[in-house]
Amino acid sequence: MAILAFDMGGTAVKYGVWLDNQLTAQGNFPTPTTWEELKTTFFKVKNQLAENYTITGVAVSAPGSVATEEGVIYGISAIPYIHFFPIQKEMEDLLGVPVTLENDANCAALAEVWQGAAKGKQNVLFVVIGTGIGGAVIVDGKLRKGEHLYGGEFGIMILDNGRSFSDLGTAANMARRYSEDKGTLFTGKEVFELAEKGEVDALAAVHELYHYLSLGLYNLQFTLDPEMIVIGGGISEKSELFTEINQRIEARFVEKEINDFLPTIVPCKYKNDANLIGAVAVFKQIHPALA
Repeated sequence: MAILAFDMGGTAVKYGVWLDNQLTAQGNFPTPTTWEELKTTFFKVKNQLAENYTITGVAVSAPGSVATEEGVIYGISAIPYIHFFPIQKEMEDLLGVPVTLENDANCAALAEVWQGAAKGKQNVLFVVIGTGIGGAVIVDGKLRKGEHLYGGEFGIMILDNGRSFSDLGTAANMARRYSEDKGTLFTGKEVFELAEKGEVDALAAVHELYHYLSLGLYNLQFTLDPEMIVIGGGISEKSELFTEINQRIEARFVEKEINDFLPTIVPCKYKNDANLIGAVAVFKQIHPALA
């Protein structure tokens, strides 16, 4: 038995087959502009892979506020046509197998708890740092979405003078502010490189980013008091990120005379495959006999 997993993103849809406890037959295609086009491509991919694999279900990672039990995606996302209708049922009717849905950040968190950096942990915060900041909350080994499906939307938190965690804690927004000051377009990667060369304004921008990242993570630690905070997103590849934020958080603990523990903050394990693997984890929970 094999599970076909899809990860729906704003620019591309990734897919892979989960078989023998690993992903195989991975690929991707540009995100279509309509639901009918996306259904056609789902159908084509599934049928092509079914020539070589016995596909018993489809696991989907999606943006937006996903009501897994209802099979509906609420909220908003970069794929506007997937919201506010029974998308799960339409996919099941189309593909002829059970389908599960879950939010992409929640999937990434479940992947890390299932077999990744937080394997064996029961209380975990997963923080995804991309163009904005999202994440997920795991309590007693289970995903906690909250009453209004906003659990884990850490980026909305206000950190400073009305500015949010997403405004202040991402490399993308750091680069935007730096570009505005310089009158030339820079990427986050380029600002980090300039800082490493000692450019004063770039150094200031990077240190400001680390300041607000550590502040947001410090606050999150005292919201749930998790065993571990796992960081995802492209910035998690930077090893110095963890040195910088841990040093800053430790300094805050010393300042507040909290000396009985320090937070455990680590990079995610699965990187770009986390959403696919987490989608499979959701499917296995809901349909254990098919996985």
